Formats: sequence, C-alpha cells, structure tokens
Amino acid sequence: MRDLDAELRRRHESHLYRTRRVVDGPQGPEMVVDGQPCLTFCSNDYLGLANHADVRAALARGLERYGAGSGAAHLVNGHSAAHHALEEELAEFTGRPRALLFSTGYMANLGVVSALIGAGDSVFEDRLNHASLLDAGVLSRARFARYRHADTAHLARQLALRGGAQKLVLTDGVFSMDGDLAPLPELARVAQQAGAWLMVDDAHGLGVLGEGGGGSLEAMGLGLQQVPVLMGTLGKAFGTFGAFVAGSEALIETLIQSARSYIYTTASPAAVAEATRASLRLIRQQPWRRLRLQELIRRFRRGAEQVGLRLAASTTPIQPLMIGDNAAAVAMSVELLRQGILVSAIRPPTVPSGTARLRVTLSATHSDEQVDRLLSALEKARRVVPSS
Repeated sequence: MRDLDAELRRRHESHLYRTRRVVDGPQGPEMVVDGQPCLTFCSNDYLGLANHADVRAALARGLERYGAGSGAAHLVNGHSAAHHALEEELAEFTGRPRALLFSTGYMANLGVVSALIGAGDSVFEDRLNHASLLDAGVLSRARFARYRHADTAHLARQLALRGGAQKLVLTDGVFSMDGDLAPLPELARVAQQAGAWLMVDDAHGLGVLGEGGGGSLEAMGLGLQQVPVLMGTLGKAFGTFGAFVAGSEALIETLIQSARSYIYTTASPAAVAEATRASLRLIRQQPWRRLRLQELIRRFRRGAEQVGLRLAASTTPIQPLMIGDNAAAVAMSVELLRQGILVSAIRPPTVPSGTARLRVTLSATHSDEQVDRLLSALEKARRVVPSS
C-alpha cells in the first residue's frame, strides 16, 4: 500500500508541492486572492473577455432561456440551439466545414486521438506538448514516440522508421509553458510526406494570433489541407469555458460516432455557449485587443532586457522568466506576492527538471503602469532571493 504521507513530504522537501489559492471576484488584472488584493500576471484571459459586460449579459440571457444545466449528453437531449449555433460560428471562424464542442480541452484531445488511432497505429508528439496531448497519445494504445522540441528533422526520421496503419502527429500551436510557436508549416510538410494526420492544439493561439484572431494557423497561412485537425479551447482568450474541434465533415461525424469523451459526458450548459458566442463576436470585431496585447508584450520584453531578466524567446502573452532551481522559483513567487503581485512558479513535472520558471502572462486589460510595476517588483525580487 502506498505511503501517501511520505510521498507528500517528499514533494514538500523538493519544493514541488502545489497549493490552491482562493479567488474572490471576477478575473481581471486586479483581484482578491486569499483575501489579499493582488495585481495578477498568471491568468490565461489574454483578451480580457472573462468579465466583459457583453459576455456576462449573454450568459444571463442564456440562463433565462435555457436554465443552469444541459440535463444530458449532446447525443441524448443536451444539444441546444445555442450549442448548435456556436458550432456553426466556430466552423466559419476557423474556415472549416464543421466544428464540434467538447466540455474541456483535455476531453477534446482524449476524444479525438482515441477516435482516430489505436492499437497497431503510431502517434508522434513534441516533447513539450501539453499533458492532455501526451496522455491522449499514451492512452490511445498506439505506438508512442516523442520528437525533440520543434525538431521537424527528428520527427521526419521517426516517421520513416515507424510503421502502422495510421500515423498521427500531435503538437501544440503555442506551447503553454514556453510561449513559443510550433514550426507548423514544416510539420505539415513532413506529416503530408509521411501520409500522417496532423493535429494542432491551438489553445493558447486562438483569439490572440492572426489578423482576425484565427490563431497560429491563420498567422502562418495554414488551412484544412495542411492541418486536418484543429483543437481550440474557450477558457483562455475567449474568456468562457469548454473546447471545440474543427475539421472536415467526415472528421466531425467520426468524432460524434466514436469519441468516447464526447458521447459519454453531459453537455456544457447552453448559457455558456451563449456567452461564448458573445466573446467570439468581440474577438472578431475588436482587433485592438490583439494589438494592445502585442504592445504590452513588447513593453515587458524591453523592460526585462534593460534590467537583465532572462526571458524565454516568446512573442506571445506567455512570457516565462527562467529560474532553474525549484526553491528559487518558489521564493521569487512568494516575494512577488509579498509585494502584492501574483505570478505562479512553474516546476517539474509541468516543465523539464532544471527549468523551473515564473510564468508571466499578459492581458490586453493590463495597463502600461501595471507592467512597469511588475518589472520593478521582479528586479527587487531577484535581489532579495538568493540564486535567482
């Protein structure tokens, strides 16, 4: 029988223990966390839509029309007119024939991968993929291979060496802990040459990248032919909750018939779908949010360089400050909180050993002054915390 207490003690001793913080009030740059007012730089609400008045109003109207719960799975009687309209709008937004809603991005990835491949097939994944993609690959029962981060030559060699009735390449569009972009055009070329599917999880790109907010695929000029399977989440730039998969008519019908995490779970509330429809309209109608976000990213990176902070190479709202040591990363986060700023310390196994970091995330609703305050606090924290 496992000694759970001993395992938890070891986590504490290795500075790997995770704790939850209690938030009071809506998402935004300034929040109350564990009873303390904080300036926050750790939310994925990149465009500041989670508490937007139009999104809140749409949610309230949805609650009035549909009630609080969906009652059943989509294939029973939980698929509302709101869900259906959102799917059609997401398909049009991504330039694909169909889209299908899932309750979470984790469930979407599990459902898609298990529906497309299985025993006797092969799956290939970037080493820094999100945990949900990695778990989906392992649980698919296909032969599992990981290629070096963003190394398309290494992927090509693995594709040539491994057989299988079906081959599936999985990658993040924007890597969630590093903020860098996958080399999608080259990945698409390598996958096509090997006769493999390419699936992109663009959770952190949709809404943020591309002239129209279409994500990393739009930014790189890729469509359905190059990337047959697109997964996007709705709880980040969209500011609501859930996920979707977009692709061909045949793909979506296959998922409806075969994706167990779609078939056997209750549909998300229809009111959330209505809120997401409102946030999608804002994403399309207010490009200034993306432009503002890019201004803040440039400001933060310039300031970090001026004070000698070591940032990872990222042009996205995810700006990791590389620390290395677990204890130092935790101590930096604690010192920032003492100054009234919340930034999460990210440690293994979320990131590779020796690469602990502070994951700074920016929102279009941050002010220049707030970013400057963060930079000053980081500079002070670096002086206070040893080995950081």
